[in-house]
Amino acid sequence: MRNLIAIVAGEPNSINSEIISNSWKACNTNLRKDIFVIGNYLLLKNQLKIIKSKISITRIENLNDLNNNYNSNNLRIFDIPLKFKNPFNVKIEESSQYILRSLDLANEFAIKNKIKGFINCSINKKNVFKLNKLGVTEYLSKKNKTNNAEVMLIYSKNLSVVPITTHISIKDISKRISKKLIIKKIKTLSSNYLKIFKKKPKIALLGLNPHNDELRINSEEKKIILPAIKSLIKQKIDVLGPFSADTIFSQQKKYKYNVIVGMYHDQVLAPFKAIYNFNAINITLGLKYLRVSPDHGTAKDIIGLNKANHLSLLYSIKFILKHNLV
Repeated sequence: MRNLIAIVAGEPNSINSEIISNSWKACNTNLRKDIFVIGNYLLLKNQLKIIKSKISITRIENLNDLNNNYNSNNLRIFDIPLKFKNPFNVKIEESSQYILRSLDLANEFAIKNKIKGFINCSINKKNVFKLNKLGVTEYLSKKNKTNNAEVMLIYSKNLSVVPITTHISIKDISKRISKKLIIKKIKTLSSNYLKIFKKKPKIALLGLNPHNDELRINSEEKKIILPAIKSLIKQKIDVLGPFSADTIFSQQKKYKYNVIVGMYHDQVLAPFKAIYNFNAINITLGLKYLRVSPDHGTAKDIIGLNKANHLSLLYSIKFILKHNLV
């Protein structure tokens, strides 16, 4: 069972069924044998019919079924209950509970070593987590009691980025950043990167303010970020900075950092996505298993139009089957 990979179907009102279908068609037999989807069988069947996908799907109700009557032409669906009328317009409450049940089951399978890890397709965070400013990274981290040591790594072969704070308001960022948090996150990043990629990462750490606030005595750079860097260097972690966010990406070819770490979400994700587009995946570091997701949203504006780009999901599948967290 250990090599099995689950794909959590995620948000019903999305392009997820389309990218799952197109990724499945792009997988060879060796890849297909270790993949199954956690989602609602009838929902996916109806959605695939609407988008005129010709892939075949099979309902399963327990993991033992994965080894029975295996057919590489059939995508196996671990059936999760869901009430719906319109396949692409599922009610928010039904959709939210369905997504959480699917994530909880994938987490349970992974914790119990029944699967190697899982990929979750995109969700609507605002609907699923309501007033809590969470994403899947934070949700799984709370369930796994990581004590804020989890890291969101947006990975591409040439460069990766990490935000120290994730889905929080801009006005709260300076309050949340601390020397302790930076050290905790970068230690998780360094140790897990070494486990997965078999090499010690070269890390560039950004400041918070424009031009690092000229390193003024009362700046976050001077009071928090520089002391964190000095402590990490003493612990033999390869990190330098603070660098100014406005030039670091243009200097990447010169300095060849493996990971650029920023203080907040858009500080690093906005330029990264402009450069790498769909050639990237989201990896949660700090869990006891591999959790990956495509690096894009639900794309409600192109549902059912067969215009979705499946490459990030396909990249996620190939990545998680190739790498191990040991």
